[in-house]
Parts: sequence; structure tokens; C-alpha cells
Amino acid sequence: MEIMKNYIISLKDPSGNVGGPKANMDNIKFLKEQMGFQEFWLDYGWKDGFWWHHNLWDWINTRLHKYQLSHSILPNFFKEHPDIDNVVIQYPLYSNKLVKQIADSVHQNSHAKLYFIIHDAEMIRLYADEPEKGQAEVDSFNLADGIIGHNTKMNDFLRQNGVKVPLVDLGIFDYDNPQPIQPYHGYDKSVCYAGNLIDAVFLDNVHPTNRFDLFGPNPAEQYNDGLNYRGQFLPTELPSHMDENFGLVWHGTSVDTCDGTFGRYLKWNNPHKTSLYLSSGLPVIIWDQAALADFVIENGVGITISSLNELNEKLDALTEDEYRQMHQNVEKIANQMRSGYYITHAMQKMLATSED
Repeated sequence: MEIMKNYIISLKDPSGNVGGPKANMDNIKFLKEQMGFQEFWLDYGWKDGFWWHHNLWDWINTRLHKYQLSHSILPNFFKEHPDIDNVVIQYPLYSNKLVKQIADSVHQNSHAKLYFIIHDAEMIRLYADEPEKGQAEVDSFNLADGIIGHNTKMNDFLRQNGVKVPLVDLGIFDYDNPQPIQPYHGYDKSVCYAGNLIDAVFLDNVHPTNRFDLFGPNPAEQYNDGLNYRGQFLPTELPSHMDENFGLVWHGTSVDTCDGTFGRYLKWNNPHKTSLYLSSGLPVIIWDQAALADFVIENGVGITISSLNELNEKLDALTEDEYRQMHQNVEKIANQMRSGYYITHAMQKMLATSED
């Protein structure tokens, strides 16, 4: 049987211990290990993880990188690999022009196919009120032979807004987690929240009656009673510090609903922190309007709430036996995530769909 020649193209992100690049790295790891993909990195020449410019030289350097990418690196790559079968882009690449160039290069080969794995759909997140930019992204999506979107709700939105190519649901992001899965150690109604705490304005109005721990950069100078700041750790180290019963998935300024650009985005996306919690062995508490609320309910791996004001009551209502069952359910999902189950199954389905 002939071995397929498959490549996954990703954008280099030199940012530090922020969780952003981890989903990309995990997809690469699992597709290489499970399906024999090879990796190809695009470097925009960003400085210190930022893509704005500190001075004229930074600007010139970035422009030079982009020129080399478009006129030398990419053309040479496809010239040197004329027998490619499938190319996967980890989207976005922050340039519709670059996406089109890759699409044109792939489709010059009569049998090669191009697929996207969506990490963020900006037409939903940032361009909700900018239809021209949203349409440009739709046009980019339609250059693909197929797309892996986060979940059913995201893919339904894409279809309803003009994406015509086949769409496959990822389900949830995998998470390569080097730490042991947290063992069951009883039910004490404890909760943690991990993320950039400068964005967690809702914490100003959270008044827990049980232990509530916070992890991440940019903590406030002071928090309400019951909120405990426990530090900032690398994504690979953080799970060893989380021994709480639940991980919270919430965003915005309000305790009554998830608001703002990124809060509303929860209705369609798979926040990576959900995978962090579950892969660590922690059931989740998530906004009931979030797209992943369906996954949480169907798999019995947490509870949903419409408002953080319900939190104490919901935790009090849960029995130890119910929580123990949740924890057992999470262990199964955690092991799947740690083996790349979701991306490999979605990719296998995507490749099979395109052969039909």
C-alpha cells in the first residue's frame, strides 16, 4: 500500500508561556504520530511574540520575512514536494493572501488536497460587525477541500454564512498532558479558574463559599474572600498544581452571562482551557449557552450554569456519588485527549469524505 505524503502547515508563534500555541503543537504531535504527517513551519519574523513593530528596523525585517515567504520559501517548498497528497493548514495564518497562495500551489497538483483545521474563526469572533472582512474569510475557507471546525454549532454557523466545502466536527481539542491525571480524592466543592486574569473581570463579583483557586498571569492586587491566587505556570506544569474538583470555563465582565467579544464567542468555539481541565482529570463548570455545554452534558463530565450566582447552590446540590461518577467519566475523556483521539478521528473522517 502506498504511503500518503501529508503535511501540516503552521505559523510560528514565539510567545512565551501563554497557552496559545499549545493546540497547534498538539495537533502536529498527534498527526505525526498517528497518521504520519510531516510538519512545515511558516515564520513571519515576529519579534518577541508581537506582530506590531517597535521600530523601523522591525518593520523592515517583518516585511522582508513576508516577501521571502511568498516569493521564495513557499514556492520552493511546493517545487521540492511535487508528490504531496494532502496539505493541512492550522488556521488562521493572519493573511488571506498567504492562504490563497498555498491553495493555488496545492491545487496546481491535480490530485493534492487542501484542508483547514480551524483554531479561530474571526468572522465569528472579531469580524461579527465587519461583514466585508467576514466575507474575505469565507472566501478563504472556500479555497479548501474540507475544513475541521470546532463543533456542530461552529460548523452550522459557517454553512449558514456561505462556507460551501465539507465540514467535519472536531468535538473538542486534544491536550498532550505530561502530568498524571488527578486521582479522585473526595468531593469538597472546590473550583479553579486558569487563564489570563486581566480578562477575568467577572471575578470582581464572585463570592464563593468553597475553595476557589486562580492560576495565570496578571492577577489583581486583591481578590474577594475565598478567591486564592496560586501563581502562573507553564501549560505543561500547570496540571500538577490543579487539585480542585472543578475547572471553570467563563469569560467577560459579568457573573450573569458571558459577555464581550470573547464571552459571546463561547457560543461557537472550543475554549482550550476546557481541554486543559478535562485532560488533567477535572470535571468542568461551563456557561450553559457555550457550544461545549453539549459535550459536557452528553459525556457527563461537568455541570452547566447560566449565571455564576448559581455556582454555590449547584455545588451544594451535587452528591459525592454524582461527583465520583463525573470524575470517572472525565478519566475516559482525559485518556482520549492525551492520545490525540479527537484530531485523528476528525482528520480520518475528513480524508474519507474527500475521497467519496
